[in-house]
Parts: sequence; structure tokens; C-alpha cells
Amino acid sequence: MSHSQVSEQRIEELKQEYIRAQDQLEKLESLEMDTGSAEKRLAGIEAELDHLRKELS
Repeated sequence: MSHSQVSEQRIEELKQEYIRAQDQLEKLESLEMDTGSAEKRLAGIEAELDHLRKELS
């Protein structure tokens, strides 16, 4: 598997992870619980996606 294929696969995994993390954030918000860690996780996923996309371009 080439580096670009690995990166593309990781991007797809991160997209799914982002959806799950976003759902978790929404649940925490609806329960008026602390969302700090969920927000940090989303930011981390976004940063990794950005990095991978730059590698592929």
C-alpha cells in the first residue's frame, strides 16, 4: 500500500471518528456537561486531517 493510500485511508478513519466525536459533544452539550475534552478531540482530528490533506496535495 502506497503512502498516499495509507493517508487516504487514515483520512476516512478520521472522518468517521470526527462524526462520533461531534455526536458525543452534542450529547454533552444537551446534558449541560463539560465539553472541553470533546472540543479538544475535535480540534485534534481537524489538525490531523489538515496535515494529511497537505501531504496529499
